[in-house]
Amino acid sequence: MSRAAVLVAPGAGLRLGGVDWTIEEVEPHLGRIVLAGPGGERERRSLRWLANHPGLRSAASEGPAVSRQSVVLSDLTEDQLVRARLRAEHLLEAETGYRSGSPLRALPHEPRPGFDPETTFLKDRRLAKAREIKEMSPAEAKRLGLEHLSFRTLERLGARAPDEDVVLACADGRWTRRGGGHPTVTAEVREAVFAVRQEFLRRSRMSMMARHRLMCQYIHETFPDFSAEDVPGRKTLAVVWREWFGSDGSRQRYVRTAEIAEPGRRVVVHRPGQVVALDSTPLPVKLREHVFGEPVSVVLSLALDLYTHSIVAFRLTLVSDTAVDIAMLLRDVMMPLPMREGWGEDMEWPYPGAPAALVAEFAGHRVAALPFFAPETVTTDHGGPYKNHQIVAAELALGCTILPARTLRAHDKYAVERAFSSIKTLLLEHLLGFTGADVADRGADPEADAVLTIEQMEHVIATWVVRVWQRRELGEYAPSWAPGEKHSPNSLFAAAVQQGGLDLEVPGPELYYKVLRSHHVKIHPNRGVKILGLFYYDPVLEEERFRGPSTRGGRHKNRWVVRSDRRDRRQVFFQDPDDPEVWHVLRWTGLPPEGEVPAFSDVNAQALLGEVRRRGLKPLTDAELLPVLLEILGSVIPVAEWPSQMTKREKTARSRRAAQAAQAAADRPRPPSPEPAAEPTPQAGATVVPWPRQADSVQAAVDADRRRRREAAVTDRPTPPPRLGDALRRRNLFLLPDDTSDTDAIGENA
Repeated sequence: MSRAAVLVAPGAGLRLGGVDWTIEEVEPHLGRIVLAGPGGERERRSLRWLANHPGLRSAASEGPAVSRQSVVLSDLTEDQLVRARLRAEHLLEAETGYRSGSPLRALPHEPRPGFDPETTFLKDRRLAKAREIKEMSPAEAKRLGLEHLSFRTLERLGARAPDEDVVLACADGRWTRRGGGHPTVTAEVREAVFAVRQEFLRRSRMSMMARHRLMCQYIHETFPDFSAEDVPGRKTLAVVWREWFGSDGSRQRYVRTAEIAEPGRRVVVHRPGQVVALDSTPLPVKLREHVFGEPVSVVLSLALDLYTHSIVAFRLTLVSDTAVDIAMLLRDVMMPLPMREGWGEDMEWPYPGAPAALVAEFAGHRVAALPFFAPETVTTDHGGPYKNHQIVAAELALGCTILPARTLRAHDKYAVERAFSSIKTLLLEHLLGFTGADVADRGADPEADAVLTIEQMEHVIATWVVRVWQRRELGEYAPSWAPGEKHSPNSLFAAAVQQGGLDLEVPGPELYYKVLRSHHVKIHPNRGVKILGLFYYDPVLEEERFRGPSTRGGRHKNRWVVRSDRRDRRQVFFQDPDDPEVWHVLRWTGLPPEGEVPAFSDVNAQALLGEVRRRGLKPLTDAELLPVLLEILGSVIPVAEWPSQMTKREKTARSRRAAQAAQAAADRPRPPSPEPAAEPTPQAGATVVPWPRQADSVQAAVDADRRRRREAAVTDRPTPPPRLGDALRRRNLFLLPDDTSDTDAIGENA
């Protein structure tokens, strides 16, 4: 019921702040009323005070009163808290003679004359305080909120409950006015609002004014006796809509999808590898591909452990990622990261419980400071590579549980989305070729600024992940068991190792074949197996044990299983049925000879952090990691090589030196080799001249090499046939044939 419906008459009941009062007497000529409380107490209040009371309700109001939790000091702002404490000091001086309220904490000048409790009474001190406030500067009194302080106010504040805090008693009640609740939102209006909400989810996005009109239409047609004047306005509907349904800034399809999705049980992550989130995004940096040196766009795929927030694996894929790339990303999560050239001892395996030498013995190489484990649950979005049957089969082969995110709900995997943003702001935007958030923020020519190759970029990200990300202090992602402590992904993984140990099961090479796509085929005599339209063959298929159908049963009965990697169609892989550890490589029958085609919870936190500091795993802030980032950036893009710092002559000289080096390399004779040269593999530190003119020379070199191989493959070259019309060009066309021999000769030549 609204305040206008409260009856101000003797005997009327009121509810003030949840307490029932009765109006005993009304003094209209003085603008006052006398209230009687439930315990017999009486208070005289002004009508103005009653009209502006935030908790005023009629005692006859329907429904229970809205309750709220008690006010605490933290509900006040810093300025309000300072003002309330100053008020409390004045009150305590009037009550006790000391601003602190106790002679044990008296100030040097206390007690002041007129407030000495040994020579004055309480009434005298209150009167003196009221006079002091009255003589105070109006601006100062208004700033403290004491301009209306009187002897009666001091009496009322002094009669507060014994357990009530004096500072809260001196706080203005308007600062913590009761919130929530809308008297005009009755049961009929509530029903109409929810009906409009359901209609709003089905229709296209509409304005709040349109929603208010739909609410009025629903009330008018459903409740004909409901007064149109009692329907709340558009602003009230907007406030109620935000309180009940949240912010109104989301897109319509996102709001509709979130409403349809059924809420599931919340997943609590409490160990590394329990949930690993996978996602891909275009890398906002233009790179150079290693063949022609052209600027290209790549896709960055991440695997993030939700417990430690460690980037346990990543991949850069040219143009777009595929299902086999995501399958290999899952395989990388289980494989220890090898130490790379130029990485120091500070980047080697540091975690307690497993010495670096032991981990290196299991892995077969020195292992970098990056966790590895078998993922238990994999969370992905609904992109094409993640829904592919091949990646689903690979996840099942690895023993993973698939937990897909809800459609159009990116915050179901918020951690990996936030990691992409952190990588961009902490690393990528410092590199040349950075394209910005969108086209409007793009530089003048990021394609021309691109200097890093894909291999170099992969090395930079790997170095940054091990040296910066894994050691960076976590903010809002600190663990729940240590909310006041500082942790990094490395220290969280060390905590998990100390509590639950570490499984040093390093997968064997056969894991590569398990995550590849499987094909169930039959072996054709003298031709091999047919995979995706191509035949693959190896002499091992001619053995007697492979003649005839396979002895396998089930859905693919009598079929042989062959694995293929769609990134390289030159070969497929066939597992030997007698020795599962042996895999035969079946080459495409259209290939020339080998080598000729390039193609925690209760762990002691203090002991843990001490061990973390001893092993160099102390979480570092961005300011402490800045020298490391500058070192990484300086190793690939020094300031002297910024395009804006180079003159045109320096750019031309750089291009000339690169062209001369390439020409000298082409002029050097190749040393004879008894064996065919193996396919060259791009090196991580290889330098590629980032100018498109090098593409023509590379293409010419490739064409010349192919021509030389074709000519070397054919020893006896037959004489080419004559061109059409050669016989006619050797004689006069206007002479008629005079005998049969000439006609036959012409016919043969023709």
